[in-house]
Amino acid sequence: MNKTKLISSLLLAGAFLLSIGSLCAAEPGAPAAVHTKTLFEQLKEGGWVMFPIAICSMATVYLIGDGILRTGRKKIAPLDQQAVLKSLFQRGDYLDAYDYCRANPSVLTNVTRAGLSLVGDGAEATQEAITTEVLKENSRIQTMISYLSVIGVCTPMIGLLGTVTGMIKAFATLGSTGIGDPSSLSAAIGEVLVATASGLFIAIPAFGAYYFLRNRAAAGIHDVQDVVARLFRKMPYEAMPGVIIGENEPQAGWPSWLVSSETVVPVTQEPSVA
Repeated sequence: MNKTKLISSLLLAGAFLLSIGSLCAAEPGAPAAVHTKTLFEQLKEGGWVMFPIAICSMATVYLIGDGILRTGRKKIAPLDQQAVLKSLFQRGDYLDAYDYCRANPSVLTNVTRAGLSLVGDGAEATQEAITTEVLKENSRIQTMISYLSVIGVCTPMIGLLGTVTGMIKAFATLGSTGIGDPSSLSAAIGEVLVATASGLFIAIPAFGAYYFLRNRAAAGIHDVQDVVARLFRKMPYEAMPGVIIGENEPQAGWPSWLVSSETVVPVTQEPSVA
């Protein structure tokens, strides 16, 4: 019984509100049809700030697409490259592995090539080269993704700037014409609302994409580190002292005060010849 009374009361209240709304809408002399603004007309009300917001929106779409391609597994650590490198490392064919990495650039091959170029200097130098290259590749990927964070911060500020300019126009209109001309006042208020909403509309997906792509890139880099660690796990460094793989020839020569064209000073260690 109580439920029936509650439902009846709600229906009566809804009918009352609908009747009040219809009475308010049917004012004497008011047009029967209400003009509905198109999306372009609504965006046009935003004023000049809509142009930089539109540029930010296009940049957001481009950066999201570019980030998805850059952070994909097929781009960072392709499975076919993993299989080829595993086969070459198992055969001990490190020269061909280096040439393959140079001919097929990716995050995985770039890191592997950096490690192969210093295997002749020992395990410690090789691991340092791998770590340095991993940081370099991660920085290169994260640089493009970080622009999404910049857009996420800047677009609300641009919208806020439009809000301030719209409020200035609204108060200027109110001060000059009073409340007798509501159309000009509503136009200024519309600029305030559209600019703010547009800035937030771009900032929210930009921030979401930034955190998604950043975590996706980090997961891809971790996969590369795992693959490279397995490749170099049993590297026979003791069998390759002083070996130079690739085009990274040593740039530093033997000290000039130890080697002279006129006098030869005996030294305890001779320079290794590449």
